[in-house]
Amino acid sequence: MKTLLLRIQENKMLQAVLFALYVIVTSASLYLAQKSVTAFLLLLGSLLLLYYTGFTTKVKWAIGLLVMFVLLPVTASGGPAYESYMEVATLVGIYVAMALGLNIVVGFAGLLDLGFVAFFAVGAYTYGIFTTAQASNFMPFGHYPLSGGSFWVFIFIGCFIAALFGVLLGIPVLRVKGDYLAIVTLGFGEIIRIVFNNLDKPLNITNGAMGLASIKPPVLFGFVLNNSSQFYFIVLVILLFVIFAVKRLEYSKIGRSWKAVRENEIAAQAMGIHLVRTKLLAFAIGASFSGMMGVVFAAKQTFIDPTSFTMQESITILVMVILGGMGSVPGVILGAAFMTILNLQVLTEMTNWLNQLSLNGIFTIPDALSPAKMQRFIFGGILVLFALYRPQGLIPAKNPKFDEEELKAAPPAAGKAAAEEKAFGA
Repeated sequence: MKTLLLRIQENKMLQAVLFALYVIVTSASLYLAQKSVTAFLLLLGSLLLLYYTGFTTKVKWAIGLLVMFVLLPVTASGGPAYESYMEVATLVGIYVAMALGLNIVVGFAGLLDLGFVAFFAVGAYTYGIFTTAQASNFMPFGHYPLSGGSFWVFIFIGCFIAALFGVLLGIPVLRVKGDYLAIVTLGFGEIIRIVFNNLDKPLNITNGAMGLASIKPPVLFGFVLNNSSQFYFIVLVILLFVIFAVKRLEYSKIGRSWKAVRENEIAAQAMGIHLVRTKLLAFAIGASFSGMMGVVFAAKQTFIDPTSFTMQESITILVMVILGGMGSVPGVILGAAFMTILNLQVLTEMTNWLNQLSLNGIFTIPDALSPAKMQRFIFGGILVLFALYRPQGLIPAKNPKFDEEELKAAPPAAGKAAAEEKAFGA
């Protein structure tokens, strides 16, 4: 078996044939059995297999885009479970983007943030307030609610305002570390939620605990985008931008500065790295990605309230980063996708299946062990097992290897460009 795996690893042509067969079989399975959750998950698994193939980076991106933009939507379309699959895929994209943003703060810069969901809430409420009648309560000019066509502008506005809040969080935590940093960021997340919960008096801005209803969905060329399959493509485009930005940042000057600060602040400062600016940039850029997805979330749900942005959400996003591998972009993507699919699809389907068996009288489940109550227990148990047996994460971060002789032989500018290109493709 080991010999066979080594032979496959060394033969790229064989890898291509086997991968093509896998994609064809899983796509056909999903197309023919559109209610099959297993077929849906196996097709998504092709993206993980693609990561481990020996294809070049450009080929991997091309195949990945083909799977995400064409194969997945087409093979799942037409069936009764289509919108359900697209709903799960959309939420996976939202959580992956937020996890990548938190990875900048925690994985790259080494700054523990337990209130990251606050930036998600800021983006959501920014869009929600102005596309409902709430804005007319405090805005002296303009006509509200704004139309759904403003959604595309609010993606950038939500990004900017969330980044601003990231800076506001970063300023008071510059001098605290470790447990104190965790406490401050946790408090920040709770303060934002409580403010939104109580900002209905004396001036009603957020409608308090009642939340914001009838938020306008996006409008594009006169068409209202209000179902999961349409939001899937919106989220996918934003997610691709986030992945590209994070990969470019990781091996840029600021990315190396973040990692230097993470390893040793004193040494980083001695090398001329501006600690304040570096940390604030980490908070701002990480928050901006969460803010963008907050706008998308509000437009998709058309209703938001403070209970959507609890501390549990912040902890969940942090666990996604840790489970995938702190500082590892592919690891964080896998960790966020794994947790979201496990929680929303696998455990939910298992719960429904057990409930159906119980209703059919095949066996009786005690109330204390009902699937609905045990779902979170099983979810937590799986995470504990990963923490025990895979503490470094599903795909640990790795530093790119450079050919020292090649870099020495190249001119200074060319050597630097080659190093950056190699790092980006790693």
